[in-house]
Amino acid sequence: MKYLVTGHKGFVGSNLLKNLSGDVETIESDIVNEDYCYDYLKNVVKSVDVIFHIGAISDTTLQDSTEMLRYNYAFSKELFDYAQKYGKKVIYSSSAACYGDGGGMPLNIYGWSKLMAEQYGMAKCDDFVALRYFNVYGPGENHKGKMSSVALQSWNGEINKLFPKKPKRDFVYIDDVISANIHAINSPKGVYEVGSGEARTFEDVLNNMEIEYSYHSEDKIPEWYQFYTKSDESKWLPEWKPNYNLEKGIKKYKDYLNENL
Repeated sequence: MKYLVTGHKGFVGSNLLKNLSGDVETIESDIVNEDYCYDYLKNVVKSVDVIFHIGAISDTTLQDSTEMLRYNYAFSKELFDYAQKYGKKVIYSSSAACYGDGGGMPLNIYGWSKLMAEQYGMAKCDDFVALRYFNVYGPGENHKGKMSSVALQSWNGEINKLFPKKPKRDFVYIDDVISANIHAINSPKGVYEVGSGEARTFEDVLNNMEIEYSYHSEDKIPEWYQFYTKSDESKWLPEWKPNYNLEKGIKKYKDYLNENL
């Protein structure tokens, strides 16, 4: 089997490449700005069996809607059109940002761009799987800076103050995200959630990382901030489930960080 992976140098994409058996084509992110982009894309899509569309701008604080929509929506539309034309399966990396705060509408441009692309793919493609990732953490996220997990930022000394209101998130280990992507190759069309099924506080993360912390003197949570997320087991991929809860995932991540950083 031959695969196309967009975003292969990113967090999820680089981990996926290590776990795929078969031939793999990749696309550099800067091709989006080139005149030949879509001709090249068409030829690549024709040559593969399954498309993992992972590449995207993932900065939830970005306010430039033009740039976000060009990468996350317009490019995705073209890719999905070609996938449908040539009968290819698409596995799309979506996000829990589609839900907003606890199940509503998206709170930021990133969430809207993901939701729009997801809805287009579901409407356009016969063989389309969208995976809504919750808060992913684990090896391979070092390049993400301020968008890296609270686990890594706390390890690097970049976070030691938390919000007093104690937001809760569903933290999912990268190995579970990769297993979900591979499982999705043989899954039916649909939108699925990829999480641990637990809503945990940032305190839980830092306690497991063994990092000391204090609290901000007052809440500074912006309006677009997701205060609560938790995946629903009934919306997981059929016959898939995560292997890591927070304690098990953080332990494995700490072992990796101790050995590599």
